[in-house]
This record gives sequence, C-alpha cells and structure tokens, in this order.
Amino acid sequence: MSARDQILDLKTRMGQSIIGQEDVIDRLLIGLLANGNLLVEGLPGLAKTRAIKAMAKNLDAQFSRIQFTPDLLPSDVTGTEVYTQTDQGGTFRFDPGPIFANIVLADEINRAPAKVQAALLEAMEERQVTVSGKTHKMEPLFTVMATQNPIEQEGTYPLPEAQMDRFLMHVNITYPPVEDEVEVIRLVRGEEVAATGGSDVGGKPKPAAIPQDAVFQARAEIGQIHVSDAMERYMADLVYATRTPETISPDLARWIEVGASPRASLALDKCSRTHAWLNARDYVDPLDVRAIAHDVFRHRITLSFEAQGDGKTPDDITDEMLKTVALP
Repeated sequence: MSARDQILDLKTRMGQSIIGQEDVIDRLLIGLLANGNLLVEGLPGLAKTRAIKAMAKNLDAQFSRIQFTPDLLPSDVTGTEVYTQTDQGGTFRFDPGPIFANIVLADEINRAPAKVQAALLEAMEERQVTVSGKTHKMEPLFTVMATQNPIEQEGTYPLPEAQMDRFLMHVNITYPPVEDEVEVIRLVRGEEVAATGGSDVGGKPKPAAIPQDAVFQARAEIGQIHVSDAMERYMADLVYATRTPETISPDLARWIEVGASPRASLALDKCSRTHAWLNARDYVDPLDVRAIAHDVFRHRITLSFEAQGDGKTPDDITDEMLKTVALP
C-alpha cells in the first residue's frame, strides 16, 4: 500500500469509533502529517480524548496521556533525575516522564498552572527536554495534542497567547447532528456488549497498526507538493491583513487588537499542502488555504474590546478576511 492509502485507512479506522466528527478527524491527521501540535477545544463529552486515542490506537506508536490538574508539577511531565545507589557508589539516572512518547495527549491542559504548561514548550518547539542541565531528544515521531474545555472558569489557568501560538492549529469541536447522536448511542452500546462477551464483535482479528514509516513517507510526499508564487502571496496577504486591518476593512480595523505572527504563515503553508495531499492533488489551490484558515487563525487573532462587545469571534474575523482579501 502507498503512504496515502495507509493514511486513508487510518482515517477510516478512526471514523469507525468517532461518529459525526469527520472534520475533526481530518484536522488530527493534518496535524500529525504536518509535524505540528494541536489544541482541541470543545464542550464535555464531544469525543476530544476519544478521537486522539483512536488515532494512537491504530498507529504503531507509543501513546501517553497526561491528565493536567492544579497540583501537577513540571517534573511530572518531563521526568526527573533519580539518585540510585550501586556497588560503585551513588549515581543519578534520568527517569523519563510521560512526555517521552510519540503521541502525547495533554488532557485539559488549562487545568494546570503556567509552570506546568511551560514544561511542554521546549518539547513542542525544539523536540527536546532539558533536565538538570542535560538535554534529552524526543522520538522522530512526536506530537502534542492538548484538549481544553471552553466553559470552565473556576480552577483553570488560561493558556498565555505566546504559548497558544506554538500550536499549529486550534481545532473546535461542536455538537453532532441528531442522526449522528443516534449512531453514537448504538456504537457505545455495541462496544459495551462486546466488552462483556455478549457478542462476537470483540472476537474479530484486530488489523495491524499503521506503521510509522507511512507517516514519514507521507511527510516526504507532502514536502513535494507544489505551491505557486501566487498562492504563497495569498497566504502572506491573509496573515498581513490581521496586522494592518485598516487597509482591508473598517470593520476588521475595529475588531482586531493584535494580528497573527509569522507562525501563521508557516502553518497555512504546511496545512494547505497536507490538505491538498489528502485530496490527491500535487498542488495547492485557494480551497486548501480556505479550508484550514479558521483553524490556523482561531488562536492567533486577539480581539478588541469592541469586537467582544459586538459578539464577534475569531471565526467571524476569518470569514471577513476571506471575503475581502483578493484571491490569486
């Protein structure tokens, strides 16, 4: 099987356990293939954790889940030096923390204080962890997928804007349609029956996990996706519109307090190329950029007080930019 066939097989397997969240599955795959970190936000019970675990379960990769709580310490994430007594005397050895995995689920990341959130920064950006002056490299396949609940205020610590920018995309999960809700009920009921031995569903042979080489091969193919000069300029124009909104629209000038950083341009390029590859194209067109623009800008645009008073969201700002910035 080609790398694309294997990745599409992974997508199909994830869809068997995640009902009504096809867009979320696509975004998780884009984040994995673009070698980025994702922030997944949604109300309780919308399968944020389940979606990430479904991807890890069907991929030949080490999975680690960190439940963020107010009493968590940075060493609980990164690991620590442990003193060990041997026949030759005492020595310190590094005991790696749960961050040393291929896919790391940082569950409810906004429940831990800033010092714990910051423990992820070096690993997310530089793919390494430094403890007691020693640097420990992460595995070649490494991604952090963090979740958070938007409605909880008490006992939470909002992520700083600078740390939010480290995430490739901010994925928003919404309620599924009522038809899909019925399918969710049936799916979970079937899983419970199979787990208790009441059905032969659990006796089916489990398909082999998708190898990591498929991800690396896919990344190599994505690197060869053609991006024209006009498409590069279109991506840059979208990002630049967030910094000089007065040149685009009076409404944008009133609504945007701080624009997006150059990381937004890089994210648009990576994600649009990956989106094109998943759709079997060897070039990027405006549809690819527009498909992922909301996820790229959602956490990188700071709204003004006037925009908040008008009830505007970052998605509304992105919609206005997509309407006003000229297509190539």
